[in-house]
Amino acid sequence: MEATLEQLCAALRKYGMNPVLRGDSSRRIQRVATLEDAVAGDVSFLSNPKYEKVLQTTRASAVVLKPDLAAPPHLDLIQVEDPYAAITVLIVTLHGYRQHRRVPLDRTRSSVHETAVIGENATIHPGATVAEDVVIGNNAVLYPGSYVGPRSRLGDDVVLFPNVVLYDDTRIGNRVTIHSNTTIGEDGLGYAPVGGQWVKIPQIGCVEIEDDVEIGANCAIDRATLGQTRIGRGTKFSNLIAIGHGTHVGEHGLFVAQVGVAGSVTVGNHVTMAGQAGIVGHIRIGDGATIGAKAGVTNNVPAGDTVLGAPAIPIRDHKRQVVYMLRLPELNETVRRLEKEIAELRTRFTARA
Repeated sequence: MEATLEQLCAALRKYGMNPVLRGDSSRRIQRVATLEDAVAGDVSFLSNPKYEKVLQTTRASAVVLKPDLAAPPHLDLIQVEDPYAAITVLIVTLHGYRQHRRVPLDRTRSSVHETAVIGENATIHPGATVAEDVVIGNNAVLYPGSYVGPRSRLGDDVVLFPNVVLYDDTRIGNRVTIHSNTTIGEDGLGYAPVGGQWVKIPQIGCVEIEDDVEIGANCAIDRATLGQTRIGRGTKFSNLIAIGHGTHVGEHGLFVAQVGVAGSVTVGNHVTMAGQAGIVGHIRIGDGATIGAKAGVTNNVPAGDTVLGAPAIPIRDHKRQVVYMLRLPELNETVRRLEKEIAELRTRFTARA
């Protein structure tokens, strides 16, 4: 799509932003690009001041930035308080979302069981498998290699990319997107020690994914032993996320790559977990908490807290520990010097005695 700068500003106003346009309002823009890759006809953005020097060399026609930042006179500017949010709107405006390829439903080529109920305008590509007693909502898209197990329920506008696997009795809400090679509803780690060996505990629960969730590639969400493993409305997962059985994740969470959450954890609403964070089982993470990268969480985290480290502690304490660690070489030299001085004083004292 192509749009003028004035039309792009109009799109921002629809989202409650108040852009100030400085430049040629009729200039036509074809795409969004980075400052480094942009060429004539592109719009770029600057949200991190450390990249401000790139403004001098970018070939973009226009740049979105904060009002207090200066830019070369050859650039047209869209000034907004939140450039990152603004460029998101412009990407949607100029590029839209991925368009899914739709094909007529052919139950034989797609291996759709005769008892499955398929909603209007749903697309099930050849090579997908839908088992017995499955219900799939309107406008759903199942790509080749995806598998939907018996008695599963998928809402409207669900997208399963290639090789997604949903075990039996999985429940998926509306407008859920699941990326390639993710598995949902596999057995949790449930074993009991009996007579010196591990005896498998049947996992008879299920997984429930609420509306507007997006799950990245190569994720795994265990079914519950009893009851449900639940992912709350609006939560977003990156790739390589593992969720243990019986865990309940609240609404509008954000989990970055390689997060691992053990079983029977309760995660509140609006929780952020950074990359490679690990959470032990049977604890509670409060609403609005932030778990830092590589944190190892072994205790409850109160609402609104930010924790770092392994074991994870409040961020203010972790920063203090980091400062102490950086001073260890200096402290070590100080201790050695003091030990030497004490030894000399003891020698003098003994000689005088």
